[in-house]
Order: sequence, then structure tokens, then C-alpha cells
Amino acid sequence: MGTPKISIIIPTLNEAENISRLLEHLSSNKDARTPVEIIIVDGGSDDKTLSIIQNYATQNNINNIQVTTASKGRAKQMNAGAAIAKGPILYFLHADSFPPKNYDQNIILEVSKGNHAGCFRMRFDSNHWWLRLASWLTQFSWRACRGGDQSQFITKDLFEELGGYDERFIIYEDNDLINKLYARKEFVVINKKITTSSRRYKNNGIWKLQYHFWAIYVKKWLGASAEELHEYYKKKIVS
Repeated sequence: MGTPKISIIIPTLNEAENISRLLEHLSSNKDARTPVEIIIVDGGSDDKTLSIIQNYATQNNINNIQVTTASKGRAKQMNAGAAIAKGPILYFLHADSFPPKNYDQNIILEVSKGNHAGCFRMRFDSNHWWLRLASWLTQFSWRACRGGDQSQFITKDLFEELGGYDERFIIYEDNDLINKLYARKEFVVINKKITTSSRRYKNNGIWKLQYHFWAIYVKKWLGASAEELHEYYKKKIVS
């Protein structure tokens, strides 16, 4: 494989439904010449997630997939993945989000231009008009249009300088890091679309979930703690 240029870090918890499709997608949509490592950090799955990963790697004779475990919580899992990553560029990706064609070259190009952190535009796998509008808005650089479903690339040096993800956050960990990057003017939106699952909207109802996401955003702006945000999420949102 050679020394990886990009370390893709995927936190998982019961992702049997998506993980093999994601691994195949990552392989078929990157430049074959780009050395990439995939680090899957599992937070305690009790479904077939881990066996599916192992079977996929064995059947396809793939040696660039590494599986490790960490305490449940995406911030803890992603920090654990970053700690063992060998690539100079980290790419944090949710297990139900599928990056665009040549995602690797797009990320490398931005870093080569001096953009040390950023994300892709996003579209949901739904034709609902509100989700289409929300997807359209992600092309703009407004901080309010950012979220973890858009994925996150960042150089390892910058990630470590910022102290990684704040593990106090069980939710909102992506936005907390993004806020720090925006404060430093270290963020770019790549004009390519990552496709992400709308399953939480389906499970909760589009308007209900959107209201609660806005409420969390406002609560954080008004000074709510990580614990208060998590308590609100647990009470109001079905994962």
C-alpha cells in the first residue's frame, strides 16, 4: 500500500446495514494510485458490523483496513482512530455517508492549496423538498450549514494542534471542532456532493427532528454545556 496519504476514520456502532456498501464505495470511488488507510473504530457493536468488515477484507484481499475499539461516543472513537493514523491527512466519515467520486484527490488538492480543513457539500438520499433545500444550502460557507454528515478532512498537524475532538461532547462534537476551525478561518467547502442517509429524519419525522436540531444549535449558542445538550438529545431524538 505504501505510506497512506489519507487516513479515513469511521466510527461505528451497529452499522451492519451500511458498512460493506461503504467500504466498497470508498474503494471504487478513489484514485487507484492514492495510498489510503481505513481505520474503523467500533464503539461496542452487538450486531454483525465487525464480522462483515472482516469478511469483506478477507474476500477482497484488502490489507489497508484496520479495526480497533474505543469507548462508545463518536468523539472518543474518532480521537482513538486519529491517534493511530499514519497519514498526514485525516478524513472523518460517518458510516452512512458516501463521498463523491475522486474524494481522495479532491481532498489532497485542497490541502496542496493551503486549505488544511474542510468538508464536501451534501445531499440526502431523499427527495423531500425540505431535505433537498437543506442539501442545497450546504454549498455556502455559512457555519450554520455545517455538520458531521458532510464529513471532515483536516491535516493531522492541525487536528493535534486543536486538541482533537472534545470528548465531553456525546453529540455536537463535529460542530464544536468546526467552530474552532471557523474561528481560525481554516475551513473550505469542496463543491462536490457527499450522499448521506436520511434515516434519522425518517425515524423522527422531518419537522420534529429539524426543530430539535435547531434547538440544540441555539442552546449551544446560549451557553448550554455538553451534558445539557446530550440530555436534550436523549429525551427528544430517536437515534
